[in-house]
Amino acid sequence: MKPLALITGVGPGTGASVARRFAAAGYRTALLARNENRLNELASELPDSNAFVCDVTDSEALAQVVEAAGPVDVVVHNAVGGGWGTFSEIEPEMLENNFQVNVMALLHLARLTTPSMVQAGKGALIVTGNTSALRGRAPFAGFAPTKAAQRILAESMARELGPKGVHVAYLVIDAVIDLAWTRKRFAGKPDGFFIKPSAIADEVFHLATQDRSAWSFYSEVRPFGESW
Repeated sequence: MKPLALITGVGPGTGASVARRFAAAGYRTALLARNENRLNELASELPDSNAFVCDVTDSEALAQVVEAAGPVDVVVHNAVGGGWGTFSEIEPEMLENNFQVNVMALLHLARLTTPSMVQAGKGALIVTGNTSALRGRAPFAGFAPTKAAQRILAESMARELGPKGVHVAYLVIDAVIDLAWTRKRFAGKPDGFFIKPSAIADEVFHLATQDRSAWSFYSEVRPFGESW
């Protein structure tokens, strides 16, 4: 049977590109997101693909999806909760909600999917993050703390699961992703300012399929002209 990749946060950008990348490599795909129409459209495009309308903050619904999907070989946690504002501007609920998506959903997802990987002695859990996981800029007070917590949780998982044959990796995306709405927001920026979702997907696939003699935990991607 073909291996199975389960992907959360399957939107029109990174999530869809990740799904296409794994499907092109012969994987079955389980696609999770809240937008039913978009999910079904993508699932109809990909062979051996199943769409699951799911809010990842609903742990019971997430458990039902994982049970329906069956044992997975690769999990990509791409769902993200975000928002802008300084600590004095944001509503506290923003931080709480983002924590549920970015951290608690990862915890529940890993607890649901990695036991079968451990039993098999192989598998991968890839988490997509960004530079907010590394620094707390003032306008990201409702977001950055949750991504930092996500990175540390992923590292804890990597240290526990790695010796058991399960690869956990954290991918920092240091860029503005090339989407219709980001093109409008950053109108006038050259093509090289944006990172292509397909390029992100290539790195996710690379991490998920690394030779076990040379695993990475932390990886960064950014456009060639990005200042860092």
